[in-house]
Amino acid sequence: MKFSDGNWLTLPGFEIMSPVQAYDPRAQEKAVSVYASPRDLEPRWAMLDVPLLTVRLSSPMEDVIRVSVHHHKGGAPLKPEFQIHEEEGVPVETGLNEEELWLQSGNLKANIRRGGDWGISFYKGGQRITGSGLKSLGYITREDGQNFMRDQLDLGVGEYIYGLGERFTPFVKNGQSLDIWNRDGGTGTEQAYKNIPFYLSSKGYGVFVNNPGLVSFEVGSEKVSKIQFSVEGEKLEYFIISGETLRHVLQNYTALTGKPALPPAWTFGLWLTTSFTTNYDEETVMSFVDGMKERDLPLHVFHFDCFWMKPLHWTDFEWDEAVFPDPRGMLERLKEKGLKICVWINPYISEQSRLFDEGEQHGYFLKNKDGGVWQWDRWQPGMAIVDFTNPEACRWYGDYLRELVDMGVDSFKTDFGERIPTDAAYFDGSDPHRMHNYYTQLYNKVVFEVLEEKLGKGEAALFARSATAGGQQFPVHWGGDCSANYDSMAESLRGGLSLGLSGFGFWSHDIGGFESTAPADVYMRWAAFGLLSSHSRLHGNQSYRVPWLFGEEAVDVMRFFTKLKCRLMPYLFGTAVDASKLGLPAMRAMVLEFPEDHGCHTLDRQYMLGDSLLVAPVFSEDGQVDFYLPSGTWTSFLTGEIMQGGSWLSEQHSFMSLPLYVRPGSIIPVGAVEDKPDYDYADGVVLHIFAPEEGKEMRVTVPDTKGQPALTVAAVQTTGKLSVKVEGAGARAWKVLLRSSKQASSVEGGITESTDQGLLVMPNSGVTELLIQY
Repeated sequence: MKFSDGNWLTLPGFEIMSPVQAYDPRAQEKAVSVYASPRDLEPRWAMLDVPLLTVRLSSPMEDVIRVSVHHHKGGAPLKPEFQIHEEEGVPVETGLNEEELWLQSGNLKANIRRGGDWGISFYKGGQRITGSGLKSLGYITREDGQNFMRDQLDLGVGEYIYGLGERFTPFVKNGQSLDIWNRDGGTGTEQAYKNIPFYLSSKGYGVFVNNPGLVSFEVGSEKVSKIQFSVEGEKLEYFIISGETLRHVLQNYTALTGKPALPPAWTFGLWLTTSFTTNYDEETVMSFVDGMKERDLPLHVFHFDCFWMKPLHWTDFEWDEAVFPDPRGMLERLKEKGLKICVWINPYISEQSRLFDEGEQHGYFLKNKDGGVWQWDRWQPGMAIVDFTNPEACRWYGDYLRELVDMGVDSFKTDFGERIPTDAAYFDGSDPHRMHNYYTQLYNKVVFEVLEEKLGKGEAALFARSATAGGQQFPVHWGGDCSANYDSMAESLRGGLSLGLSGFGFWSHDIGGFESTAPADVYMRWAAFGLLSSHSRLHGNQSYRVPWLFGEEAVDVMRFFTKLKCRLMPYLFGTAVDASKLGLPAMRAMVLEFPEDHGCHTLDRQYMLGDSLLVAPVFSEDGQVDFYLPSGTWTSFLTGEIMQGGSWLSEQHSFMSLPLYVRPGSIIPVGAVEDKPDYDYADGVVLHIFAPEEGKEMRVTVPDTKGQPALTVAAVQTTGKLSVKVEGAGARAWKVLLRSSKQASSVEGGITESTDQGLLVMPNSGVTELLIQY
């Protein structure tokens, strides 16, 4: 939201009160505070008829500083609020002298200038990273009586801003006006399903605005050297988040708002859906499932979209008996084929649903201000919305989910949750404007906790579309309604990378696009991208997405990349474990892994899959792709070709290939199973070692399917000798493949054979340490 008319004037209808003086500064043991005055208060007359802003700095955890500002504090507390995970006993230093009031937490320091030149500055390791200067902080009144709070933080020369949710607009947010307001706008507009009031800076810090309602950002778009954020009301609170690197900043942000749960291993396999408005019954479903098996296409999850329920009855959690006369038996038959089951749900209840009268009678729906049920005809006729602030409504809604789990359902696609009204009343008195974005948090939490209760901790997984800050705790999320073309494929990736830089660990998208039907080339290129994403789903709108409908070559492509993903599961699930523990995304924007390389700061058509694999999807029919390799010796995982980084490359790829490069000094564990994602990753694993760097230790942990360490591998090269140590192997078989060497002069503790890709070392039984000379 803009308030300025150029550099000097204010837009008509607004008045802005900005502080010029820090008055009565106070340094306490764990916090500092000051009154921010719009005029000099030294003359006693100046203390009359003066508004003040109260500014308080504190620290909820090390390397994080909270900035709390209010004009009038006496208003009733507003709900909901984000859950903030504060640490106890945070070591904080505070101080006060003639020039400044300051607070330091870890390597982050904030100071407030004393005297008549208002300003807050933030320092990381002694270097100023940003700050709020004269006329930046403000209390704003509009002629209609509406009030706002805003601050403007400095945007430095060459500084880039990322994140703010799953945004499909340009990856670097500089120059954009962005409203944090969940909307169902597809992937081709400025609207977003997942709006997160958190951004990352290329200068190595993050900012989280602690308000679940509408936060309006102007990223160099109102004042070109400022990032402005504004909220409605009398209070503003934000956190400056530091860390040694961008990775650490993201770790600190997710420590504050919640780490992603670890999805079950089976969710990383291929998902196939009925698509949305297609015709389907059990015969259709089984023809898809059997068709995949006949073509040797590994399939792991089958999803039933909306029409598993009767049209106009959504949501009633009741199988359409005219189409599925024996749902329990059908699910058992699908389970016998080794599949997990997901079904579509949403939190909207049609007036035709069997649930409507129950919900109305017991007060389980959002209400109009007159006490009646809030309804409209968008999506479903007479639709009501479940009120998840009512504990009894949560139990009621959850009981229907529990029945489905008992029937054999393993997961729920929690669709919608964006079109939440601002003129409705909530059971707990929540403010409807603040609930618009936050509603999805309650919705997904209820469903996720039912799955945890019924299936056990570690077995819950959603396929969710909408989210707000903290929603990363309930994975998995997917990118919403995209189109079947290369432009939409690229915009989907931009959205996923932005979401990853907003604290979300796991993300998916509709392979081949949702709207319309993709040409075969788009489908095949998207398949490679989709199966090198954290989660992989075939889904569409009016047409099916089984690969044989796109030609036999599409079948071959789908088979190759699905099997490749299964073989990579020891590496991918290790990446997932890191995501859940550290709060890092599985699919990482290049800037997150290589912040020191300015060539990576704007890249949005490639990404790192975990620490070590670089993926550059192909966005053209002819297979031409340009991508950037950071410095070092990179190896193609698919061909073994070695390339020196530090420059852009241009390659031509068939549909069975794409740039998939391994970071120098990496160990990639490759599994022995290619037809499913959940197996004993350590048994028969081949440890691919790429471009060892002299004296630098390489490490990797191969987890089991519960996320616990199964193998721990360490390797270090010194003067042509590679020492490899494997712990936890037990009686399991494992191999080492040195991908940067073609021959060995001697090997201790194993049997050696030469391969086209390098040196293969097969240890004798019980051997856990190898010395390879080459």
